[in-house]
Amino acid sequence: MTNEHTHILQTIDSPADLRKLDIKELAGVCQELRQLIIEELSNNPGHLGANLGVVELTVALHYVLNTPEDKLVWDVGHQAYGHKILTGRRERFSTNRKFKGISGFPNPAESEYDAFIAGHASNSISAALGLSIASKIMGRDHIVAAVIGDGAMSGGLAFEGLNNASVYPNDLLIILNDNHMAIDRNVGGMSNYLVNITTSKHYNNIRWKTYLLCKKVGLINDQKKSKILRFSNSLKALLTNQHNLFEGLNIRYLGPVDGHNVENLVKVLRDIKDMKGPKILHVCTIKGKGFEPAERDATKWHAPGKFDAKTGKRANIAKTKNQPLLFQDVFGHTLVELAEKNPKIAGITPAMPTGCSMTLMMDRFPERTFDVGIAEGHAVTFSAGLAKEGLLPFCNIYSSFAQRAYDNIIHDAALQKLPIVLCLDRAGLVGEDGPTHHGAFDLAYLRCIPNLIISAPMDEHELRNLMFTAQALEQGPFVIRYPRGLGFCCNWKNEMHTLPIGQGECLAEGEQIAILSIGPIGIMAHEVVDQLREEGLSVALYNMRFVKPLDEDLLHLVAHRFSKIITLENGVINGGFGSAVLEFLSKNNYKPQVRRMGLPDEFIEHGSVPELHHLCGLDKEGLGAMIRSFMGEEE
Repeated sequence: MTNEHTHILQTIDSPADLRKLDIKELAGVCQELRQLIIEELSNNPGHLGANLGVVELTVALHYVLNTPEDKLVWDVGHQAYGHKILTGRRERFSTNRKFKGISGFPNPAESEYDAFIAGHASNSISAALGLSIASKIMGRDHIVAAVIGDGAMSGGLAFEGLNNASVYPNDLLIILNDNHMAIDRNVGGMSNYLVNITTSKHYNNIRWKTYLLCKKVGLINDQKKSKILRFSNSLKALLTNQHNLFEGLNIRYLGPVDGHNVENLVKVLRDIKDMKGPKILHVCTIKGKGFEPAERDATKWHAPGKFDAKTGKRANIAKTKNQPLLFQDVFGHTLVELAEKNPKIAGITPAMPTGCSMTLMMDRFPERTFDVGIAEGHAVTFSAGLAKEGLLPFCNIYSSFAQRAYDNIIHDAALQKLPIVLCLDRAGLVGEDGPTHHGAFDLAYLRCIPNLIISAPMDEHELRNLMFTAQALEQGPFVIRYPRGLGFCCNWKNEMHTLPIGQGECLAEGEQIAILSIGPIGIMAHEVVDQLREEGLSVALYNMRFVKPLDEDLLHLVAHRFSKIITLENGVINGGFGSAVLEFLSKNNYKPQVRRMGLPDEFIEHGSVPELHHLCGLDKEGLGAMIRSFMGEEE
């Protein structure tokens, strides 16, 4: 963006510079900040709608709070672009989400202004409460604020944090950014409750003015706080015939206030920032504010890809004839196809109906499809309840988000052997969203759980066949993991059939070395094997399909025939598929040389998927080099 469009922003290299401005100049800062985000994201895609919605709130918070001494915890992190621009990263914002550039989420390793990492929703209240209590114990006098919104209040962790905030001494400031959205529309009682609160503006205005008057004349002080709160709660219940959830927890509720009036936000924040005890400020915002297409369709403009900043026309992704579908779309269409023939099938997703294409099931069978909000643990246990009563739930959760439902998978699903089909979208490296979103750990953290069937299709045909197998088997839980992005089959709609559980296949015969692969990375391995054959190297390739149970017959065959074996997976090496193969070989006293290829024991940064695969050696070049090096080693 040219300097002429950002003449105020060009003077702001830190929040300290922002605080030098007159309050009347803040509206101009907001206008420039919003325009900068729009123009940058039109060429370098990222999360648009959420960031446009919190521009005024971001400016007001940094104007009033003394950051970084005062701590600002964002939740969810994809609404923190304006925060990054105002905290010394304006000149690097063009590298947002790019390889070796700045992260798309807050990260303390990147800046002292990022108080806590925020890639998964609902953690801000708990984290900020810890910061607030620790500051008291350490004798530090600074403000801690948590900004929670974009659907994150539906997460169970947020309620756990609220519950504790009402018990322990703290001065936590919670900003509830209420835009009625996550990625798709918010669902559930909390969303409806917040809508109801925003309708009682008359009461809130009276209460706010009464509070300021009482404070001015000395009727309110720290010692009288609890009595005033109890009186206020009773008054609220009397006047509105309803109880305020937050005040019921003795967390002072203030608002709702207009989240796009920056001057008023500054005044309100100045009035409440030094209040003792926990308090929540309810701020109403519009997701996509200031960019008409995003305001009109917040779901599509959550992360729209490239677009024209002036016209709002989204860039057309070049399509070739008979181009493969996205894996998520194959899942969505297949689920509908199966549900049309099997009335027991239900679809469940935690706030990701568009992202996982569960919307197709919603349109066709709304009575059998459930978006449970940002609540992954509940999604699994709810699915378990459905299964216990005779339904066959397909519970679709992004791989990295399924980490949050680990106990539910063990205690509520696996322990009871319930027929739940757990579909893990975005498995493996996902790209620009980075380490908080990479589906790196699922094979390792799931394969130690009894009663699970764990599979990974190599292509869309196998995805469909595994989904067909899972619903026909009605045994489980049955895990199917698959990646983000386009598939490989132009004609993706094969005639589905059942696959034998725990059985792989030979994709290429060879004599010198064997590759055991799991999932779509086998497509790349097949291309490398074909290339090496032209060089005179004889490499066998096996698509294992299942991590649990392993195809032991195939492994016995491989262990007898080959003295050198490579395992290949798009997941962490430690504890993953390769470890399962080593355990089998050790148990059966086989002693071949084995090289495991997968993700190293570290969190992988953000960047494009090809860049990250190359970084980890999981591309054609890396596999070819491994094979040539391995063949050259003495036995």
